[in-house]
Amino acid sequence: MVTLLDRFQEYIKRHELFTRQDKILLTVSGGVDSMVLMSLCVNSGYNVGIAHCNFGLRGQESDEDEIMVQETARRYGIECHNKSFDTTGEMDRTGESMEMAARRLRYEWFHQLCEEHGYTVIAIAHHVDDSIETFFINMLRGTGLRGLTGISKQVGRIVRPLMFATRKEILEYAHIKHIAFREDSSNLSKKYLRNKIRLGIIPRLREITPRFSFIMQRNVARLTAAQRFIDETIDHIYEDVAEINGDICTLHIDRITDSPSRDFIIYEMLNSRFGFKGDTVDSLYKSLKAENVGKRFYSRNYVAYIDRGNIVVTPIEENDLCEMTIREGQRRAYCGNSQLFFDICDVDSLDTFHLPDNVALLDIEKIEFPLTLRRWKDGDSFIPFGMNGRKKVSDFLIDQKVSMAEKERQFVLLSGNEIAWVVGRRTSDDFRITDKTEKILRITRENIY
Repeated sequence: MVTLLDRFQEYIKRHELFTRQDKILLTVSGGVDSMVLMSLCVNSGYNVGIAHCNFGLRGQESDEDEIMVQETARRYGIECHNKSFDTTGEMDRTGESMEMAARRLRYEWFHQLCEEHGYTVIAIAHHVDDSIETFFINMLRGTGLRGLTGISKQVGRIVRPLMFATRKEILEYAHIKHIAFREDSSNLSKKYLRNKIRLGIIPRLREITPRFSFIMQRNVARLTAAQRFIDETIDHIYEDVAEINGDICTLHIDRITDSPSRDFIIYEMLNSRFGFKGDTVDSLYKSLKAENVGKRFYSRNYVAYIDRGNIVVTPIEENDLCEMTIREGQRRAYCGNSQLFFDICDVDSLDTFHLPDNVALLDIEKIEFPLTLRRWKDGDSFIPFGMNGRKKVSDFLIDQKVSMAEKERQFVLLSGNEIAWVVGRRTSDDFRITDKTEKILRITRENIY
């Protein structure tokens, strides 16, 4: 009978994820997936060490996770690295969501451990079900085909050697082998989108199709192959279309065959190479067809504009205000090293109005679309929430003890000519929610690393 251990070893060998000469850093939370991964690696004779993060978000439960991981590593006779993080403090400092802050903190530390201790591979315990959940998350966010290819089994030195196994198979193996693990109570909370999908949508789909995991695994594999084919095709087209002059790239659109796929080809080139997202590319393509010259479109690191029927892409210069238009219904926009997500909701749907600074709640009736998003400039002023008088943005940032580097990256969101939000810091009192408010524009800022 082929066991999970046999399949694990065969999967690693077939995809050349690592060898016995590698020094592997296992990221172990204490949950069943990572504890089984530790057991499989040790029983396969690989050279491993453990990295465990204590984010301090679940009090004693987090501390007990750490103790169990330490004791298991000691019993196996392998090195265990532990680190505690002030995750809440980091969220307050950066304005990130809990998930974003925790993700950035742990990956920064994992790479640091590799440099300090000579680890050549970082192994993460993601599995088939995680990939399926990611498929649905990305589908709901409208990320396009690339987002429907699930979780990659290898990116650089990060590998995922359990991407052949389902959560059910991993749980069964843990029980058969008496592998200790801990349940994270937050996994039962439907506050998070992933848990809503895991606990709500997927069980219903399994009722309809018992072979759901196998079918989805096959679907994701086919979508991944399709995206790989698209990437190769776009690379060939790009070689014919792109003219590179220093750090300026000119895309000669007339060299693309006039077909229904033309806008898709433009999207793929701008998205895969320069990071432009769907809403931005749609607006750019409309300007291209209307022959609008001068309007600028932004990704995280690049600006694009129309010039004589071509698309010109260059890195964003330091003095660029990065001014962009946010139209009604637009879901996302880049904002320096972060991105904004826009959502219109009923005031009754909110659990609380006391939210972190990375979330803005604005009365939709007081807003004039399209909005303008740009870096702040001298002379900008607004009425900070809770105040009556106007204040210059420059003085507000000084009062907030914002560093010079952060000041240069500070964005503002304008409705008409009025600043509605000093992004990530303070909304304007002019757009505050009152007892007459019915609809709210909710904007969430998330950092990108």
